[in-house]
Amino acid sequence: MEAPDIFSAEDLISNPARISSFAPPVRLGVIGDPVTHSRSPVFHNAALEACGIPAQYAKLHIPPERFAESVRALPKAGFLGANVTIPHKAAALAAVDVADDYARASGSVNTIVVVGEKLHGFNTDGPGLSRAIREEFGVDVRDLRVVLLGAGGGAGRAIAVQCARERCERLVLVNRSLEKIEALKKELAPLFHSEHLAGPVERLVAIPFENEALRHELENADILINATSVGMSRLDPPVISPSLLTPNLLVYDTVYSGGMSRLIEEASAAGARCANGLGMLLHQGALSFEIWFNRPAPLEVMRRALLSTP
Repeated sequence: MEAPDIFSAEDLISNPARISSFAPPVRLGVIGDPVTHSRSPVFHNAALEACGIPAQYAKLHIPPERFAESVRALPKAGFLGANVTIPHKAAALAAVDVADDYARASGSVNTIVVVGEKLHGFNTDGPGLSRAIREEFGVDVRDLRVVLLGAGGGAGRAIAVQCARERCERLVLVNRSLEKIEALKKELAPLFHSEHLAGPVERLVAIPFENEALRHELENADILINATSVGMSRLDPPVISPSLLTPNLLVYDTVYSGGMSRLIEEASAAGARCANGLGMLLHQGALSFEIWFNRPAPLEVMRRALLSTP
């Protein structure tokens, strides 16, 4: 019997037997607020079926004030693990018992594994983005000069850490709160010390989210990555001024809901090569699957399921 589309905090905490009563039982899910837009169940359930794993993956709508107790209820509810999305990723790092090195450096967790009564935390956002860029553009992050919008947020910080760990050619951190990314810049600075790349242009820069500062940095960039949530709604303002977008840029927008985002439309009109966040969603999900089950994810099965969903 197929499980309902969404479960609540009350279901997870007070009525776990209901969640376990479906066949196959719900053993995985994505925790968020909101979560109705998530497309993760589509491709995770396709992967579970293809691999013959007797489990379902569902959406868990959990408000921030109930997040900690809901996560702690996962073992009792029989969960194998969960994904975590907006706005809970930082809270998830504080909630787990054990976090790997990358999750700690990223300051957030998007993948939880239940091990007995303990929760282990991981983050697959950065590696998922890296795989998506390689697939979409045929180039590795390490070979790119990156301008990262929203570097101070959950996914943005994780992507910044990934770029730094891959030793990208250059990384420009952009955020409305300069103080937040100045601290991140200090943390990442040791990863950019390299004699063979020394030159007149700094390899790691933090700038405010302002058009003139962006204009200067985009002149020395290969790829613009949007890690803000701006663009999820068609009523959102432009992420950046369309006049800053040029044909020589690659543009990756981590937003994936509702078809082409405004940034992708404007970048395409400027002649830039573009991709939206579906590739990142797919690859971070595949990495989560591999963490949960210690086996390769059926990536093409997951891709077909994801792309067949409107």
